[in-house]
Amino acid sequence: MKRYVTLWLGVMLMMIGVQAQADLTIEITRGSDRATPIAIVPFAAEGGISLPEDVAQVISDDLERSGQFEPLARNSLISRPNSSANVNYRDWRAVDSDYLVVGQVTQEGPGYQVQYELLDVYGERRMLGEYITTNPDQLRSAAHLISDKIYEAITGIRGAFSTKIAYVTSQGSGDNIRYGLYVADADGRNSQEILTSGEPILSPAWSPDGDKLAYVSFETERPAIYIQDLASSQRIRATSFPGINGAPAWSPDGRKLAMSLSKDGQPEIYVMDIAGRNFQRLTNNDAIDTEPSWSPDGNSLVFTSDRSGGPQLYRYDIASGQAERITFTGNYNSRGRYSPDGESLFLIHRSNNGYQVAKQDLETDRLVTLTDSSQDESPSVAPNGSMVIFATQQGNRGVLGAVSADGRASFLLPAAQGDVREPAWSPFLN
Repeated sequence: MKRYVTLWLGVMLMMIGVQAQADLTIEITRGSDRATPIAIVPFAAEGGISLPEDVAQVISDDLERSGQFEPLARNSLISRPNSSANVNYRDWRAVDSDYLVVGQVTQEGPGYQVQYELLDVYGERRMLGEYITTNPDQLRSAAHLISDKIYEAITGIRGAFSTKIAYVTSQGSGDNIRYGLYVADADGRNSQEILTSGEPILSPAWSPDGDKLAYVSFETERPAIYIQDLASSQRIRATSFPGINGAPAWSPDGRKLAMSLSKDGQPEIYVMDIAGRNFQRLTNNDAIDTEPSWSPDGNSLVFTSDRSGGPQLYRYDIASGQAERITFTGNYNSRGRYSPDGESLFLIHRSNNGYQVAKQDLETDRLVTLTDSSQDESPSVAPNGSMVIFATQQGNRGVLGAVSADGRASFLLPAAQGDVREPAWSPFLN
């Protein structure tokens, strides 16, 4: 119960370390045994131009960490064509590659034109072929966009490589810790500082349009919820009631924030209308109610409560005003987050092996654990439902982890030094 209350009430003060830089790195920890073989040939740089990014490598890394694809190693590539006209499909069948990506980059004024093709090796056909014009500082973003298109063309699911993640880092030790809120690309690169503070920052949450972050900051020595515009850096303090102000969650239409407040006694679930700053109290009991999350249709919320004697997930129906318990496997289930289709919940489940990311089917109530670590926290779901990012431990360091929705593939995203916590995956940004 001590761990549970600590997570809920926002006294996560163990983020100790030295943060040298906020970019995260990728460490693949488990690949899927069902990954599709794909060959991604290094893109030709026409005229010998020097490129700031290896476009093909970015695409390869994107597809590999999705868990859906197994890119061929570059030293296994049988040839290096830069267009479909130069491809001998028989050669690529010989190395058991189902798909092939080829391309080239040419100078286009001050920027670049990227041409790429996705080829079906066994069907001997071109599935995609496009030109993308980009600025030099956006070449990596162009590679993520190509990854999105390739992923969707093969799987039928929209790619999420062009999305962002928010997370919290710490710097220093003892009484001299600095906390930072950052936004980075989904692969942990191109980090941007949103806020730095000598007091903890918790629970970043993206608005549905991806333009704003809500978060909890202790900068006034007590928790308050802020809403910050990412483009302008302007922010407002949404709540600063005595006691707990925590766990903000945007409604799907972006007009409301659900949160946990203790202004009237015990922590309860409230909903704030952002425009009018009006509050509606949803729960009313002697338990601790926290960690709300909206259903994709906005008709209900899931939240964590100990009203049954231990932390479990409950669903609150907006129309009826009734709450029902929805987790029954084990004695600890918390921090529920809906899948984008609303058919599943991702959550933290305590098993004999510790605290792990799990997935529960809402129709059958079947719960399966997805990770094999033991100190997982704060799951957040990719907008296409393919991956879950979460906080965990690697030795004595706090790192981010990610696992595929079927549990078959996983990777870690540590910072260069120090701890990183509280991840939040953005919505689609275009």
